[in-house]
Amino acid sequence: MSHGRLCIVPLLGDFVRRYPNIVVDIDLSDAIVDVAAGQADVAVRGGPLSDSALTARRLSENGRTIVASPDYLARWGVPEIPEDLHNHNCLNFSFRRAEPVWPFRRDGVDFALKVRGAIEANSGETLGQLALDGVGIARVGNFSLGDAIAQRRLVPLLEPFNPGDKEIFQAVFVRGSEHACSRPGIRGLPRGVHGRQSRTQTINAAPPPPN
Repeated sequence: MSHGRLCIVPLLGDFVRRYPNIVVDIDLSDAIVDVAAGQADVAVRGGPLSDSALTARRLSENGRTIVASPDYLARWGVPEIPEDLHNHNCLNFSFRRAEPVWPFRRDGVDFALKVRGAIEANSGETLGQLALDGVGIARVGNFSLGDAIAQRRLVPLLEPFNPGDKEIFQAVFVRGSEHACSRPGIRGLPRGVHGRQSRTQTINAAPPPPN
């Protein structure tokens, strides 16, 4: 939902100005809708895609960073190696595709570390706010936390062990049978989303109602 609100919604004003004969019905949700069954014309999904008959078009990459507030670190200490996270309150995602592990790389070898904490949420914005409030350590997308990091309200952690952690966002649709009004949206999304940095946003496009 955070990616949709912060990266997709700001593009809609320009989209409807360019395509005034299309009505856009946008549904921001972490649920995985069945595009093949017609529940949506286009879905923007983050993370790996399961095998299906759908066509995917890559839109952008979202780097992810482990962060905590200066207040939290003053009270609980700064983790120096990934295993130190076992002694910290790690805030994680709760949606079903999330795994309770965070990726790291040491001496060129990738590994996953299981973490746990007192709170889980289905929104990166929520996890980021909890980190800002000093509740714990979060691993979230840079698109939602860049300002807080630049303003030093959040501190990046364990960066020497970051394996290039990122989430890929893709538009998925049924090739050859997508709604005709979907095509401008599929073409327009990459230009607006690319370079702007989790789950699912669906966009249903339909002709406007008759006058």
